[in-house]
Amino acid sequence: MAEEPSQLTDFNERFEDPSEDPLFDFDEEDNDRANIFARKELLKVGHVPESTRIVGRDDEIKAVAAELRPIVHGDPPNNVMIYGKTGTGKSLVARHVTERARRAATSNDVAVGTVYVDCAQHNTQTRVARTVTRSLNETDATDFDIPRAGIGSGEYYDYLWEILDTAYESVIIILDEVDRLDDDDILMQLSRARESGKADCHLGVIAVSNKIEYRDRLNERVKSSLREEEFVFQPYDANQLRQIMKHRRDAFYDNVLSDDVTPLTAAIAAQEHGDARKAIEILRHAGELAERENVEMVTEEHVRNAQEWAQIDRFEELLRGSTTQVKFILYSLALLSEENPNSEGFSTSRIYERYQETAEKIDATILSEHRVYELLKEQAFLGVVESTRTGGGRGQGSYLEHRLVQDTEIVLKSVLRDSRLKDLA
Repeated sequence: MAEEPSQLTDFNERFEDPSEDPLFDFDEEDNDRANIFARKELLKVGHVPESTRIVGRDDEIKAVAAELRPIVHGDPPNNVMIYGKTGTGKSLVARHVTERARRAATSNDVAVGTVYVDCAQHNTQTRVARTVTRSLNETDATDFDIPRAGIGSGEYYDYLWEILDTAYESVIIILDEVDRLDDDDILMQLSRARESGKADCHLGVIAVSNKIEYRDRLNERVKSSLREEEFVFQPYDANQLRQIMKHRRDAFYDNVLSDDVTPLTAAIAAQEHGDARKAIEILRHAGELAERENVEMVTEEHVRNAQEWAQIDRFEELLRGSTTQVKFILYSLALLSEENPNSEGFSTSRIYERYQETAEKIDATILSEHRVYELLKEQAFLGVVESTRTGGGRGQGSYLEHRLVQDTEIVLKSVLRDSRLKDLA
């Protein structure tokens, strides 16, 4: 008996011409919808604007450029470490200056390659090596077809050294959220490539971290190999945030933003330690809410409603690359916090008891208490959890108490967005 076609096959047969798909068909009602965004890309995280839109970072741009300037003339760049809180322009400046350096070098007939690696997503040595190698590979010059899978970091590095010598005189690699890496040997491999004779190409690393204490964790050999220049980016002040918002107004059509929208958005961000990224995210969400409501103006109410959306998105960003087990643990801690609003923290053993109940609820593997303790410490380093040592009572030793840094409701909503955890709701 012949198999019946699947629903997907039937759907594909009926809508082979994408223009005929009713799901994406526009009708007169859609054409009548209010136009909110003129250039929405200006409000996207990761968008690198032109120089005139970068506010309050002139000194930092010049300082980082001074370290990369040698590549313009074919000389080795210096390694750079950039620290600062989230939303202080670290990644923006790194990417902006790197691209300007590449263009200046190209105009001098110096072949320079650049790579941006998000270590929150690519947090192992193999993933970083694969991303860098595949990004830099110029197939016409190297004749390499780099596989996505099936080989290890060592083989990716072998490809990389050949690619560097074949296609480039200098390369700059940005490792964003470098503190998320599982192994700092990546920094050793990259910073010592020329010194160890693996490649003749000059290779510079820009490491970006929210954790100023990150360098203290590095292996002494890595510190010695990097010999980097360090820069700390301070939070934006209220005036700078207002200017940043002003330079994003043309993401919207004229007369779409009410007069109080950008000052309110800047004020919210100023309360959050000068986080410009959060301000831009709130502004984008506010516009999207207005779009959904099909109104012609973004108002203060949209901004206030968008604030929670932005908080959830930000927390999800913090959790990028985290395992399901970490989310179980955070969910359990959030439930304890919700049930005990006056508590200042919870012991590892108490969190572990609730974690066991959570994992059992959806028949998931249960980790040991020691492993849960280690994962809580990792989340404390990442700024998701705050861990404090307490002396305990009489006859008790000291132990760690953990509490969520983010609002409990935000954590619960964020974790439950993960489809793998939907049964916990």
